Amino acid sequence: MAFTLKASLSVSSSALPLRHPMRRGAGAVAVRAPGRPVVRPVDVVAAVTAPAPARRCASRSATSDRGLSVAEAMSRVRANGKTAFIPYITAGDPDLATTAEALRLLDSLGADVIELGLPFSDPSADGPVIQASAARALAAGATTDTVMSMLKEVTPELSCPVVIFSYFNPIVRRGAGSFAAAAKEAGVKGIIIPDLPYEEMYAFRKKAIKNNLELILLTTPATPLERMKEITKASEGFVYLVSVVGVTGARANVNPCVKDLLQEIRQVTDKAVAVGFGISTPEHVSQIAEWGSDGVIIGSAMVKQLGEANSPGEGLERLEVYAKSLKNALP
Repeated sequence: MAFTLKASLSVSSSALPLRHPMRRGAGAVAVRAPGRPVVRPVDVVAAVTAPAPARRCASRSATSDRGLSVAEAMSRVRANGKTAFIPYITAGDPDLATTAEALRLLDSLGADVIELGLPFSDPSADGPVIQASAARALAAGATTDTVMSMLKEVTPELSCPVVIFSYFNPIVRRGAGSFAAAAKEAGVKGIIIPDLPYEEMYAFRKKAIKNNLELILLTTPATPLERMKEITKASEGFVYLVSVVGVTGARANVNPCVKDLLQEIRQVTDKAVAVGFGISTPEHVSQIAEWGSDGVIIGSAMVKQLGEANSPGEGLERLEVYAKSLKNALP
């Protein structure tokens, strides 16, 4: 059954408290611990339908893998001695029908987990590429409700789990319990909230657990050691290691400190660790895999393939070529 796009829930930044650390113009969170760097804004959690493509990777069974949790997906990859391929796209850019097709495509190409960004008007942790992508999606009419409706239709067809990347404002506007329940109904397996302060995480985590959602937390190069230990202990699905202090967006090189950070995290947890932010080339993903990361997350460069193409069809073609190049660079 094809979904119908209906504008029903806007995702404005107006409801975000003025004191909130990720509100634009409110200033950065600055928490200094002895001997550790200052924590920056991204360190706060720190955490219509077209026919489906006929092709399916022969080694992946959509029937047997359906319903796989994020932790289970990551464990399967690790057990096979592989590195997880985790692409990110923005829901609704250029439209939700294309997003649905992109999800099917990425799944067929061997994505182990897919991150889907919920478009928001004030994406403070994101760079210009994803900011522009979110603006296009909102202008095209994407809302929380229409994204969930699309996912409810598409996720049963996928062999990999979908994780929603959402700022806290859309969750607050809908109500944490209602949002978590809607995500569960839509087939979502995990959630990342980059502007949810760690100290405020527990209340939402209860709602997430009730709805079988894994709350994935972020740690960065600026996270104090003791806080990093707390984050890795609380994170579910995997630990999200942000490779840089700053916003999303492609960089020329991978931050060399990632290698040491991975080793540091390994000393305090045996959970899977995936690295994201600033990763855009086959050389990047190969380097991160060589350093021992369990997964590689590619966002802005992936979003560009869809959002900046001349047509949805061209965008899907570009996405396929690009995703294959990254997947093939992984062990």
